[in-house]
This record gives sequence, C-alpha cells and structure tokens, in this order.
Amino acid sequence: MTTLMTKPTFKDFRNNVKPNWCPGCGDFSVQAAIQRAVANVGITPEQLAVISGIGCSGRISGYIKSYGLHGIHGRALPIAQGVKMANKELTVIASGGDGDGFAIGMGHTIHAMRRNIDLTYIVMDNQIYGLTKGQTSPRSATGFKTASTPKGAIESPISPMQLAITSGATFVAQSFSRDLKELTSIIEAGIQHNGFSVINVFSPCVTYNKVNTYDWFKENLTSLSELESYDSSDRELAMSTLMRHNDLVTGIVYKDTQKASYQDLVSGYSKEPLSSHKLTLDVDLIDNLVKEFM
Repeated sequence: MTTLMTKPTFKDFRNNVKPNWCPGCGDFSVQAAIQRAVANVGITPEQLAVISGIGCSGRISGYIKSYGLHGIHGRALPIAQGVKMANKELTVIASGGDGDGFAIGMGHTIHAMRRNIDLTYIVMDNQIYGLTKGQTSPRSATGFKTASTPKGAIESPISPMQLAITSGATFVAQSFSRDLKELTSIIEAGIQHNGFSVINVFSPCVTYNKVNTYDWFKENLTSLSELESYDSSDRELAMSTLMRHNDLVTGIVYKDTQKASYQDLVSGYSKEPLSSHKLTLDVDLIDNLVKEFM
C-alpha cells in the first residue's frame, strides 16, 4: 500500500509545552511565524533544529516540536553552526534576544555573519533585558531609564542591521512581531537563502519596556515596500536607507546571492552529512597516526 505524504502544517510543530511569556509579549508571534514559515517551506519537525540562548527568547526552542537545544548565554550561534556542519540536511534556526546576541554573544554573532554558514538567525529585539527584570541592553536608546540606569543610559545603541551588512551577512532583514504575515514571509525567505540569514524582529517587552511599545513601533517604522525603487541587492543603498531612517525599517534590507556559503567553500566537505558517517576508525589508520608521534 502506498502512503501519501501530506504537506506539513504549523500544527505539526506544536508540542505540549505551554509558553510562559508575559501576556502580550511579542515572542508569541515570533514562535508562530517560525512554525508557519517552516511548514510553508515544506520542512518537517524531523528536519528542523532550533538552537537558542538565554533570556526570555531562549525558551523558544522548547516550545517548538523539532530538534532543539537551550544553550548558554550568548552561545546559540557556535552551537547552531556546529549542528549545521555536522548535519547539512537539517534546517537550522538559531534564536535569541538582543542581549544574548549583541552583548555577551557579540563576538560569535560577527564571526557567524563573516563565515556565511547556511543557517537562519532570528533575534527577538525588545531593547531591554526582560528575564532579569528590566536592565538596559546594547539596543537601549540613549537616555533610556531602567533599574540599572535610573538617570538614563549614557551609551549609544548599536545598529544590528548595519552591523550585519558590514560583517558579511548575505541576508539581512527586519520585521515587527505584530505583522505576522510579513514576518512569516521573511523567515521563509531567510530559510531558503543559501548563506547566513539574520532577521531582527522588533518584539516589544510589555512588562519592562514602556517606551518601545507596539504603538511606538507602529508610528515610527517604515516598510521598505513603501520606498520607491528600493533594491535589496544594493549594499550602499541599504546602508544609506538604514541611516536615513534611524534603522527603523522593515523588510529585506540586503540580500547577496553571489557569495558562496561556508559549506560550499570548505575543501573536501563531504556531500553526505557528517552525522551519518561511520564513527569507527580503521586499526591501520590509528597505528599510522600513532607512529607520527613516536
């Protein structure tokens, strides 16, 4: 009897773990967008790995039915890169917050962008540390008042989009958690891109960030689709547009389809996933290796 294969739906990526984010948190929409995007692309739960770091956003790997790992603070990307290199057949999504990726994990973030490994990195950007009760993050605006900066932050926020472009990421996009349709389509495009995709998502913290609210983003964001003749393949245009709009844009900011991915450039990289290789070593091979050190 022939078994008919049915196309996966977002319901296939649901598990029995109920998210414990605050009601209204933007991360709920990010989770839903990931589940919808992978289903739309035709990926099954067995073909997906979600690797996350620490923070409210880090919990997402446990809320999606797939392979998953909740790592340590700032280390989602090195783990995700290792997973992808070991099993190229897996679709790998790394996720974390702005503190996780742009503070303690910044070094890993820059080098992952530079390498252009074929995976998707989704940042839930709420401009604050939510899990630890509301301190400033590298994305908090100058003057932002929190428990750790009662007189206002004196540092300037970083620009994740400009940083990604200058660091070598070949797919750079930004979205808003309230726009589920756009966010889903952007994640789909990021997954299908051959190279490193970084997607920064404005995901408001309704508990501790009373400045960058849903209404604030609605008033201040500009969709790149509204800009006449915008070309996401034009690196210079992408940078100038970000600077002109103070980085508050949504859509695919920059896309480079010419640069080869890291896996395509590694000499001798097996066509078969390393995870399926025989792990035992031939005795003669071991003896020859030992003789090199005798």
